[in-house]
Amino acid sequence: MAEFVPVPSFDLVVFGASGDLALRKLFPSLFHRFKDGQIPSDSRIVGVARQVMTKDAFRKTVSEGFANLAKGDPSAEEFQAFLALIDYVALDATKADGPWDHLVQSLAGGEDKVRVFYLSTPPSVFGGICAQLRDAGLVSPASRVVLEKPLGRDLKSAKAINDAVAEVFSEDRVYRIDHYLGKETVQNLLVLRFANALFEPVWSRAAIDNVQITVAETIGVGSRGDYYDKSGAMRDMVQNHLLQLLCLVAMEPPNSVDADAIRTEKIKVLQALVPIGPADIASHSVRGQYRAGLVENEPVKGYLEDLGPNRTSSTETYVALKAEIANWRWSGVPFYLRTGKRLPSRRSEIVVTFRPPPHSLFGNGGEPNQLVMRLQPDEGMEMWLQIKEPGPGGLRVKSVPLDLSYETAFTLRYPDAYERLLMDVVRGNLSLFMRKDEVESAWEWVDQVIAAWESAGTQPDPYAAGSDGPLQAALLMDRDGRKWRDLI
Repeated sequence: MAEFVPVPSFDLVVFGASGDLALRKLFPSLFHRFKDGQIPSDSRIVGVARQVMTKDAFRKTVSEGFANLAKGDPSAEEFQAFLALIDYVALDATKADGPWDHLVQSLAGGEDKVRVFYLSTPPSVFGGICAQLRDAGLVSPASRVVLEKPLGRDLKSAKAINDAVAEVFSEDRVYRIDHYLGKETVQNLLVLRFANALFEPVWSRAAIDNVQITVAETIGVGSRGDYYDKSGAMRDMVQNHLLQLLCLVAMEPPNSVDADAIRTEKIKVLQALVPIGPADIASHSVRGQYRAGLVENEPVKGYLEDLGPNRTSSTETYVALKAEIANWRWSGVPFYLRTGKRLPSRRSEIVVTFRPPPHSLFGNGGEPNQLVMRLQPDEGMEMWLQIKEPGPGGLRVKSVPLDLSYETAFTLRYPDAYERLLMDVVRGNLSLFMRKDEVESAWEWVDQVIAAWESAGTQPDPYAAGSDGPLQAALLMDRDGRKWRDLI
């Protein structure tokens, strides 16, 4: 059984504690860390939300939320011990008369502990909450703040949020969270590249033909329709998740595993991204919007119907991009990015396709070597190689994978992304969190793409729910003589 090193005692305040993220992800993640002995029993977890309810009522809400998740059945004794750590404060965090003194009382006596403020709230109130925490005297020397995505909706708003938070918390105490960076496969990408002599010598334009990064979802917008319609796939997924994955694939070796060393190399990649302007927008990007169709053999509505009666919208639910990195390592290697809702399967993966051998001895048999890193639903890696098919009567070549599945290779349960990231915040490890200039560099590139769409007056191409996306996305690849990896 794996041994988990306990973190120091801490106080964690979750703003937006009655929301979906807190109940579905944060509290279950905290319980599993408590169950595995990582969270000391004198730590305190305080939920903060506007709803007026008692501490016991909130604990019941947490229990009910946990019971709805397929995370195993906690024993009554363990779960009751965890619930004993939880307090609740009814507070409108956007107002100075909160009343903040209730939160002050709940945290009394913990001034010397690590104190984490997790803002699971709209980004527009990040700066205001930080200012109220300061004015209430709650920001101790060991305090740090966690900011959930999205951090703004463009470069201007992201800078405003960063500047407002910086008035209260120094950069080394700000944790901008992207849960994708906490996934085992994403972290293992760094180990794969920099701890194995096999890969780094071929990790460049000399041996790699192209890279595909896919984040596909079967779900629609659901209850997030009003938020999503102001955002779209570009702002909601590309600016953070997909560009973060691109950075980890393309970055240069850092001189250490220090947080700033890793993040500095990621920023260099973002700054080397070639802008997609009006002249290239048609050939380098596709926007789509799902219509009614079948997903996993079930009929589903189109995006406009999901929004509500008589709604019109030009918001994209699908994006495909051909990105290029202007540096010596990657010049000429396309990075194809795609993300969308109501696609045929839920899948997040990175596919590195290598160049074919310079001379083929075996005709046209087989496919190029590929390294496939699966982020979800089943984390793992595949290395596709060419082998001879067994049997007499000729030499036939076939592609087969060397397959590493985390679920089968490691039979014990390993922490999910939020579990790992929450413990990293308490430890003060910033490696898997975004730096201010990293966020702003990503927005600068994304804003140029959005501006080019607006300048060209492009509208999303329709695609049937349950399909692979718009036909134009396949044509984007076909023009380069390539194709997307199948989503089925």
